[in-house]
Amino acid sequence: MNWREAIAKTDAYLESKNVPDARVASELMAARLLRSSRGFLNSFYEKEVPEKFLEAMRRAMRRLVAGEPLQYVLGEWDFRTLTLKCDPRALIPRPETEELVTRVLKWLKENPSDEPRFIVDVGTGTGAIILSLAAEFKGPAVFLGTDVSEAAVSLAKENAAKCALDGRVKFTVMDGLDDFDEPEVVDVLVSNPPYIESAVCETLDPRVKDFEPRLALDGGAGGLDFYDRYLADALNILKPGGAVFFEIGENQGDAVAKLMEGYGFSDIRIEKDYSGHDRYASAVLS
Repeated sequence: MNWREAIAKTDAYLESKNVPDARVASELMAARLLRSSRGFLNSFYEKEVPEKFLEAMRRAMRRLVAGEPLQYVLGEWDFRTLTLKCDPRALIPRPETEELVTRVLKWLKENPSDEPRFIVDVGTGTGAIILSLAAEFKGPAVFLGTDVSEAAVSLAKENAAKCALDGRVKFTVMDGLDDFDEPEVVDVLVSNPPYIESAVCETLDPRVKDFEPRLALDGGAGGLDFYDRYLADALNILKPGGAVFFEIGENQGDAVAKLMEGYGFSDIRIEKDYSGHDRYASAVLS
């Protein structure tokens, strides 16, 4: 069997089992085995597929049919300029979060400093946000990713090494921001916190509910628990003029803005994603 046939058969089987985006999944699995990009697959179409690769495709298909997310099956996923290791220890990095990084980078560019910036990513998961910031911001800076999950921090450290950023980014297990001893040391606090209401978590797509860590999804009864907590902590650890950046749920813009206002932040911005939903909240500590 050649690669053209293998991909076609995989596509047809996954389609028959109602696996979403079956063709994309088939091509990405083949590209992963070939250590190629999806765009170059046609150069392999007429080559014979080794039996060990056919068996790997079969194992992957069984996992997808069982509902496991494609990103976990592949074991890695692209995020901005990086390719990150991806497994059930942390939430899957999503395209919306890439734009959160864009907003932080824009703020850093518009607010230059002679001193190194201290940038903290709370609930770092795979490390996607803080590693991307470290890779793309060329100025002097200290980068720290924190997570309450030891497993997530372990994964983030692996990704730092994979991306050759382990000398630029540090990770630590921390419950929120509780372990900061000194006040007014942080320039930027960024987070994609858990923001789904607890009751809604039970109604999520099984590919999310049954495989991604609940700890990274559940934002409490109203979905706002972590914003409230992180904003309170930010009052202590942010430098005057420092900024916070959050990803938010599509119906949470007004509520998060009110929280920010209540804690005395200024220049509050609620911005939409490409689908027109509220997705990003930012503010400055006066």
